[in-house]
Amino acid sequence: MDVTTPEGRSAHAETYRNALLGDVIPFWLRHGLDREHGGYLTALDRDGIVIDTDKSIWFQGRGAWTFATLFNTVERNPAWLEAARSGVAFLRRHGAGPDGKLYFTVTRDGRPLRMRRYVYSESFAAMANAAYAKAAGDGRAAEDAIRFFDTYLDYSLTPGRMPAKVELATRPTKGVGPLMFSLLTAQELREQLGDVTVRGLTCTEWIDWSIGEIERDFLKPEHEALMEIVAPDGSVIDHFDGRQLNPGHAIECAWFVMHEGKVRGDQRLVRLGLTILDWMWKRGWDEEFGGILYFRDLRGLPVQDYWHDMKFWWPHCEAIIATLLAWTLTGDEKYARWHRQVHDWSFRHFPDPEFGEWYGYLHRDGRVSVRLKGNMWKGPFHLPRMLWYCWKLLE
Repeated sequence: MDVTTPEGRSAHAETYRNALLGDVIPFWLRHGLDREHGGYLTALDRDGIVIDTDKSIWFQGRGAWTFATLFNTVERNPAWLEAARSGVAFLRRHGAGPDGKLYFTVTRDGRPLRMRRYVYSESFAAMANAAYAKAAGDGRAAEDAIRFFDTYLDYSLTPGRMPAKVELATRPTKGVGPLMFSLLTAQELREQLGDVTVRGLTCTEWIDWSIGEIERDFLKPEHEALMEIVAPDGSVIDHFDGRQLNPGHAIECAWFVMHEGKVRGDQRLVRLGLTILDWMWKRGWDEEFGGILYFRDLRGLPVQDYWHDMKFWWPHCEAIIATLLAWTLTGDEKYARWHRQVHDWSFRHFPDPEFGEWYGYLHRDGRVSVRLKGNMWKGPFHLPRMLWYCWKLLE
């Protein structure tokens, strides 16, 4: 299928819509909803059978965002609203520790298991509550969305607030991830609640700040790469971790920036997002087997992580969005070609035609590595977001 023709665009839109509403969302409603304790169970075998009942808190937010967003933008389906309410309610009852920080994992009935230093759970909780506030007219959810974003910003952007991953006195670092999450969360809050103010800045101002930091310190024209971590002054750290690139993550960042440019009609932001996509597609696309490689080294040296050449579902979802968005914004046939490559490879290898949904983890050549459909990291978010975004973009 070719998105450059009206027939191709129509066929693509139908593919994304049918996969979303006829396969992926029914799979999670059927197998992932915890009708006893609320929230979502994500550790599912190929056929949807639950293989572990522990719950990731960030997926209570991710799932609730998905269902609330469908309710807000596709159809006011009561089942979707109830599914979103279930995730938000579980977060309210069981998500937070004594100091208000959200856990990473809890038991099925909500007893705490693990608290991580990261605050990505707070980011997704903010997004979920914002979407649910709009869907349900829930004032508390709107307040919680702002509160969770405030907590996220406090922990992730205040120096010394979050425990360091490495000894800062020896090798201080900063990562692009927190900036991407502040960008995305601010975009979602602005979309659902308006340009609200959090910690003294509006959502739009947080977006500007996040993109500015990414562009200044992580974008390296001399290497044609977007770094994952850098030194505090933005310099490259010439060690395994410092040289490690994550093409899928960078391509996700690219479409966040392009989306902002599209919303504002700002061609400079569009060009910035296109630049990131151009560089990181070349870094990530596997010319031998097809698909997006998970890790690459900045200098082309060996990567230390053994899964560096595997094909994970989520980078492909982000690349499908980014290439389609790039084509719609530019009309450049290069992006249509890249979209066709990653779309065709992904839909040929990840979907399970027998039981539905996508496998999450493939070997480099596209063979299934593990048959599960969900775990602490895979659930109703990256795939349904891609299908929804691309369908709506083409529509």
